[in-house]
Amino acid sequence: MKRYLAIDIGASSGRHIAGCVENGKIVLEEVYRFENGQVRRNGHDCWDIERLVESVKAGIDAAMAKYGIESIGIDTWGVDFVLLDAAGNLCSDAVAYRDARTEGADAEIERDAISFADMYSRCGIQKTSFNTVYQLWALKKEHPEQIEKAAHFLMVPEYLNYRLTGNIVHEYTDSSTTSLVNAAAKDWDRGLIERLGLPGRIFGKLEMPGATVGSYKGVKVVLPAMHDTGSAYLAVPARDDAAVYLSSGTWSLLGVENEAPITGEASRKANFTNEGGAWGRYRYLKNIMGLWMVQSIRRELNGVKYVEGKGGDATAAALARLKDREEGREYSFQDLSDMARASRCEATVDVNSQRFMNPPSMIGEVLAAAAENGAAPDTVGGLVQCVYKSLAKCYAEAVRTLSGLTGRKYTSINIVGGGCRDGYLNELTAAETGLEVVAGPVEGTAIGNLIVQMIAAGEFASLAEARAAIVR
Repeated sequence: MKRYLAIDIGASSGRHIAGCVENGKIVLEEVYRFENGQVRRNGHDCWDIERLVESVKAGIDAAMAKYGIESIGIDTWGVDFVLLDAAGNLCSDAVAYRDARTEGADAEIERDAISFADMYSRCGIQKTSFNTVYQLWALKKEHPEQIEKAAHFLMVPEYLNYRLTGNIVHEYTDSSTTSLVNAAAKDWDRGLIERLGLPGRIFGKLEMPGATVGSYKGVKVVLPAMHDTGSAYLAVPARDDAAVYLSSGTWSLLGVENEAPITGEASRKANFTNEGGAWGRYRYLKNIMGLWMVQSIRRELNGVKYVEGKGGDATAAALARLKDREEGREYSFQDLSDMARASRCEATVDVNSQRFMNPPSMIGEVLAAAAENGAAPDTVGGLVQCVYKSLAKCYAEAVRTLSGLTGRKYTSINIVGGGCRDGYLNELTAAETGLEVVAGPVEGTAIGNLIVQMIAAGEFASLAEARAAIVR
């Protein structure tokens, strides 16, 4: 029986998941898990990239000790990158997307290089403060010597592949999140890169999911859809074209698959994005803050800092405002969901506000925003209920906008990823949207990663055949 290994890395953890096909059904087994997080380095919030490399290798070794592995694929979050010099060594830090260095970069690019309307018409990527294009602009301003020294630009999973195989291979779906890939051409927009004053030499040929990168200890390394949302969307076993997809985790990505990009003015104003998908598809979606807010609230309640040295005083002041918070209690996600369900809080906030990107205290920021809207909750349950209700309302608005932009009526939402396990949030989503909610699969990203490997190996003849196995 052939086994394939999906390495799925998120902002807080990574998993090595082995998969095989048994009796026409995809079977999964988690064989290794490791923590991920940010460190403060050279004045910025950064990924500990070398620790990531070692964790990836340790998990592969653990999987290979247990099974014969046919191939390996890595997926991560998008937008973040590193630069390599001509000798193949790092010449930049792996700065994390929540770092504040991009503040004001969008306005500077509009003033000095290109309007966002023009950039969107080319690349179709929504404006968010952490877009790679803004990160590169900020890096060019702060450390022009790093840009000058660079020979290669690699997205985070591309760098991990490089460390496994010694080969530099660029993958389309993750690269599309940079806002430097022309949506129609499915290739780097060289004219845009030149206008931004970036060296074209660092952006290499793009390959589609399914391509071979090289090998690690004799095992083939394959490109899945390396952007985790690209993999997650592949795993959605939608029953018809009237289903909206929602990848629910740290971020909520709500949208559909299209065969062509939508880059007109109405789409730009709605801030929808056209991210590249496997086999040249487009993931047309809205990027919503997601369960990051609940994750951050839980960390603060449990006394854990997101980045060392951040938010101590602000968190203490915010916690003091929650009259039912129990000192020393370890709150689980289920605890928070149950407490939200029991709450009668009606407060809501704009979950897409930049203020929730990386505040000193998420609890304090939500309480402040709710107070500005009328009344702030004063209990843990009320606080989480406020976030849940706000997310559900945002999902409903996004579905209505999506319907208007595509001219299609939607009848259901298929939620994949870890967030699909939150039954209460699913109920609120169904109530706010008026649509049927279908939950699962939970391991959507890993499954999407695996099926690209399986199709490349001839295990399935097509995506449709693979999705049928996911349903089973």
